[in-house]
Amino acid sequence: MKFFVIGFGQCGGKILDLFLENEKMRGSGITIKTLAINTARTDLMGLKHVPMKDRILIGQTVVKGHGVGTDNKLGAKIAQDEIETILSAIDERGTHEIDAFLIITGLGGGTGSGGAPVLAKYLSEMYSEPVYVVGVLPAPEEGKLYSLNAARSMVSLLKYVDNLILVDNGAWKFEGLSLKESFAKINEEIVKRLAILARAGEPVEEGMVGEMVIDSAEVINTLRGGGISAIGYATSLAEEKKKSVAKIKLPFFKRKEEREPNIMEEDKATKIASLVRRAALGRLTIPCNIRSAERALVLVAGPPEHLDRKGLEKAKIWLEEQIAGVEVRAGDYPTRRTKYVAALVVLANVTDIPRVKQLQRLAVEAKEEIEEVEKERIEKTLSIFDEDIEPLV
Repeated sequence: MKFFVIGFGQCGGKILDLFLENEKMRGSGITIKTLAINTARTDLMGLKHVPMKDRILIGQTVVKGHGVGTDNKLGAKIAQDEIETILSAIDERGTHEIDAFLIITGLGGGTGSGGAPVLAKYLSEMYSEPVYVVGVLPAPEEGKLYSLNAARSMVSLLKYVDNLILVDNGAWKFEGLSLKESFAKINEEIVKRLAILARAGEPVEEGMVGEMVIDSAEVINTLRGGGISAIGYATSLAEEKKKSVAKIKLPFFKRKEEREPNIMEEDKATKIASLVRRAALGRLTIPCNIRSAERALVLVAGPPEHLDRKGLEKAKIWLEEQIAGVEVRAGDYPTRRTKYVAALVVLANVTDIPRVKQLQRLAVEAKEEIEEVEKERIEKTLSIFDEDIEPLV
């Protein structure tokens, strides 16, 4: 899957940077077009793997490179004012070979939360390629203002994107880690999932043949519809093959050897099916009711001898029984660059998401509190003046 990946704001930039680091370490060789956009100069300078030529500082005349704080209305205005600069940068890097745009952003802050919907709107109008957004929701502890920002951003994004993949900071807590350390760990989990998704439709390594090939068109068909999606992920260490007893030239062992492949194949199929179930029922990027999903996609990656068509087919049938819809696509990606087998499950267009309802409630409360505070401030200020003084308007 050839993505044009855009990290918008501090959170988006960090995840993009980690994604590029991960790809370099794997030596994947996949060509990725990238762009990091921010209103804060220090955030852009802190990136280590995004090339300098792919970093864009916007809003210099307004915020002087210091960021917009948590003001996502200002973030949206700056993105709107400088949209030509952003679109020109995208055009310069070329879009003729890409399968989709992928914008990564934090939804609770200012720059990405405000700017991502503006960019998504223009990309959806100008290009035929789908536009996806990975949006990171703030944890409840971050405050109601962040929830209000996230709600505003989500409502705007859902008007323009082909799919919004949500990640809930609040659901990803790691015992014994500080908030900053937890966020870094969450970013790693996001990148693991994006790395597998980016393998869909890409050429496999030389000499490798997939059991069930899945291409970028199948990913696009799964994510169509403009809804919200969640991603599950599970991994297990690929056990080394036990030495065969084939070298022992006794009839008894020969007969045993003839029976062993069927047992091994069945065991391999069970492991794949079990891994996919773990991915679907484990920790999703956004906790949701799996039965409310309209479509699903399964992608398993790992050493070829540990992949199995029967296992994928079993997992596919199981998933068809779990979701509301009937569209389940499945495929694998054989690779020698890892000792692990990883299963990715995309649950597309889910509708039963308790966290979104909670976020909406917090956003409404925040809006009412802000309006009340503003009203009280104005009244207190006006009370300083004598009532005999008439206002001009």
